[in-house]
Amino acid sequence: MVKNALEPFWEARFEGTSYGFRPGRGCHDAIQKVFTVARANTTRPWVVDADIEGAFNNIGHTALVQAIGNFPARELIKQWLKAGYMEDEMLHPTDTGVPQGGVISPLLLNVALHGLEQALGTSYTSKGLLRGTYAVVRYADDLAVFCPTQEKAIEAQQRLARWLEARGLRLSDEKTQIRHLRDGCNFLGFNIRHYPTPNSSRSGQKLLIKPSTDSIKQLKRKLKGLWHKHVGTTTVALINEMNPVIRGWSNYFRVSVAKETFSELDRFMYVRAQRYMKRRHPRKSGWWRTQKYWGTSLGRQDRWVFQDKGRHATLRKFAWTKIVRHRLVRTTYSPDDPALQDYWRQRRAKPHGTTSRQRQLAQRQPGLCPVCHQPLDNGEALHVHHVVPKQHGGTEDLTHLRLVHHMCHRQIHSSKAPLGVRRLLEPCTR
Repeated sequence: MVKNALEPFWEARFEGTSYGFRPGRGCHDAIQKVFTVARANTTRPWVVDADIEGAFNNIGHTALVQAIGNFPARELIKQWLKAGYMEDEMLHPTDTGVPQGGVISPLLLNVALHGLEQALGTSYTSKGLLRGTYAVVRYADDLAVFCPTQEKAIEAQQRLARWLEARGLRLSDEKTQIRHLRDGCNFLGFNIRHYPTPNSSRSGQKLLIKPSTDSIKQLKRKLKGLWHKHVGTTTVALINEMNPVIRGWSNYFRVSVAKETFSELDRFMYVRAQRYMKRRHPRKSGWWRTQKYWGTSLGRQDRWVFQDKGRHATLRKFAWTKIVRHRLVRTTYSPDDPALQDYWRQRRAKPHGTTSRQRQLAQRQPGLCPVCHQPLDNGEALHVHHVVPKQHGGTEDLTHLRLVHHMCHRQIHSSKAPLGVRRLLEPCTR
C-alpha cells in the first residue's frame, strides 16, 4: 500500500534516463538509450562504467528520509529502515540500507539516487534535447556516464563519488572503470563497442551492441551443468529444464547484434548433445543415436533438432529467436498519466520475453490480465489458462485460452474463486 501511494508521485519526477525497477521500463530501454547516446559519430566516446558498491545495504537513512519529505507514511518507512533482521537467532541492527527483499526497497533506492543527472550538470531543452557535458544511463545501481574526453571522464567519476558520499554510498573500485568505446565496455550483460569500418561509414566506425563474453561464458557453464545433471534422467526432463533457460536468454539478448552469437551457441549445444548421447549409449552406433535423438521440428527446415521422440519434446535452438529492435520508451512518459493510457496500452500489448502464443494472447487481451485487469508485464510469471480443461475436451485454440498472472491463475482454480473470476470460463467469441 505504501509503495502504491509513493510510486506515482516519484514516477512523475524521476529522471528519464533511469530505467531500473520502474513500471513500463526495463533493461532493453536502457540498452536502447545507450544505442542512441553511443552512436558512431558521438561526441562523448569515453565511458565511466560505474557500479555502486552494496547500494541496497549502504543507503544512508538520513538523506533518504529527507528526500521522501512529508509523505504520510514517512514514520512507517523509518520504522522499516530501523527494524533490523534476524540471523542465527540474533537481532542485527540496520543503521544503513533498506530491507532486503522488501517490496518498497527498489523504489527507495531510486529515490535515493534521484538527482544524479543534476549533480553532473546535465539538463534538457524544452524539446528534450540533451544539454551539458555528460550523458547518463542508469539501471538501479549500475550506470554509464558518456564523456567527451578522458579528463572529463575522470572529473565525472570524482563528482559522482562526492555526490554518492553524501548518501552513504561509494563507487566500487573493482567494477568502476573508464574506457573508450573503441575498446568497448560492458553494461547490463551487453558489450558496447565501436568497430572500425573505414570503407562503409563516414565516421570510419560502427556501433555494435552484442552479448558480452562474460554473459556467454556464464550461460555455457550453466548449460553444461544441466547436460551433466540429466545424464541419468529422462531426455524429456533435460529438455523441459533447458528450454526456459534458452528462451529466456535469447529473448533478453534478441535486441542486440546476436545472430552470430546464437549460431555459436547452437554449435556448442550440438557438441554437448553428441557427448550426452555417447555417455548414455556408449555401445550404440552413431547411426542408432542419430535416429533416436535427432529429427525435424514442425514448420522448420532443419533435420538436426534434438528431441525426445517418444514424449514429443523438442529442444529449442537459439537461432529460432528472431532479432527484434526494441522501441525506446519516451523519456518523460509516466504510466500514471491519464492522457497517455493509449500509449502504454500499445506498449503492453507486445510484452517481450514470452512465447509466440503468449504474445498473441497478450495482443487479444490488450496487454491486460483478465482477472486483475492489471498490465501483464508487471514482473510476475505468466500462465496460459485453458477455459475448458483438456480432460473435458478443451483445445489449444486461442479463443479458449487466456494469458494470466501466476497468482491469478491460482485464484481461477481455487474453489473459493468469486463469481467475477469464474466468468472467465466462458469461451471468447471474438
